[in-house]
Amino acid sequence: MAETTTIRLSPELRTRLARIAKEADRSVHSLIVEAVEKYADHEENLRAIAQKERSGDVYRAEDVHAWAQRVAHGEAAPFPKPWRK
Repeated sequence: MAETTTIRLSPELRTRLARIAKEADRSVHSLIVEAVEKYADHEENLRAIAQKERSGDVYRAEDVHAWAQRVAHGEAAPFPKPWRK
């Protein structure tokens, strides 16, 4: 079951979100949840990349580019396997 979290939005941001939600035929809540999920995914990906860089593993450029394309299109994609450790 989802938990409730309260956030305070400026009146300007609330107005912007209300307009976007109306145009998209969605709720403001759904926009906020989607934004937070995307941010969490982005941060996790950044941390995974940083960890891979520290590992010293070597990856094929084409594998990394293909992974980045999938992530950029919103797909859940595991990081490629190292070519050489």
